[in-house]
Amino acid sequence: QVQLLESGGGLVQAGGSLRLSCAASGLIFSDYTMGWFRQAPGKEREFVAAISRSGGFTYYTDSVKGRFTISRDNAKNTVYLQMNNLKPEDTAVYYCVARSTLLYTRNPTEYDYWGQGTQVTVSS
Repeated sequence: QVQLLESGGGLVQAGGSLRLSCAASGLIFSDYTMGWFRQAPGKEREFVAAISRSGGFTYYTDSVKGRFTISRDNAKNTVYLQMNNLKPEDTAVYYCVARSTLLYTRNPTEYDYWGQGTQVTVSS
């Protein structure tokens, strides 16, 4: 079965950096658009970033543009989220997602697979 396994979360001070990884198995990784969502306590899940199958196109929510970078390594079946200049408002559980279509979407219901999530906590 398909598995998305996130890692790299943790506690960091404001202004610090973290790199999230998501290792995928059970699917043809290069056939999937990949992305990241996050959910803070008491809030809905929020689109963070997505990357096209080849990695040639990337998309971000406005609040992370210039601070976060999504990338993928199709040889390793892994997608990454490099997060720099972290802010307390970035605190959330971060989820890796996969969608078996060419186009990305910001609608969480339109992704086929989700990971279990990894906690990111940014202290002020």
